[in-house]
Amino acid sequence: MRCFVAVDVSPDVRAALGAAQAELRAAARRADVRWAEPAQFHVTLQFLGAVSDERVPEVVAALGEPARHAAPIALAADGLGAFPSVRRPRVVWAGMGGDVAALARLAGAVGRALAPLGFEPEARGFHAHLTLGRVRSPRGIGRLATALEAARDVALGTWTAPEVVLYQSRLRPTGAVYEAVARLPMGAGGAPRR
Repeated sequence: MRCFVAVDVSPDVRAALGAAQAELRAAARRADVRWAEPAQFHVTLQFLGAVSDERVPEVVAALGEPARHAAPIALAADGLGAFPSVRRPRVVWAGMGGDVAALARLAGAVGRALAPLGFEPEARGFHAHLTLGRVRSPRGIGRLATALEAARDVALGTWTAPEVVLYQSRLRPTGAVYEAVARLPMGAGGAPRR
């Protein structure tokens, strides 16, 4: 199974992100973007790739350590943008605020915990964001860039992330569907839930 490690978004912030995404879609109707389903919004800490069913328990066990040593993290969804830039977008995102330093430390701890299992951390530094869509071609990019620039400073809500989640990504013709494999509460004494 294809897996990744993430923290979830609260329902109210998910709704605000969905509304912001809908505004982008309306403003740039002809843009060739595969938009993420709002129910799937999350903050990725590390992508793992293929993980055999037999290895899932050891991955969950390894994630337990960084989850136990992290406190729940206060986060905010702030502003819209794109990688590498709004004029040449490949990924449309919502930015992150709040305790992003704690989130980056958690991502680093996850990477260190999984490295002995053969899952190498991202070569690029951790950049907290919420992916709203992936641009497939340059068609309609001008209007999308204008809409993103107008929403650069929009506040989309705050929440506290209480757990680390190991997700399975199932690829479908309509896009990926994410299913939680294990949820690991942050803080001392948290046992994984499946």
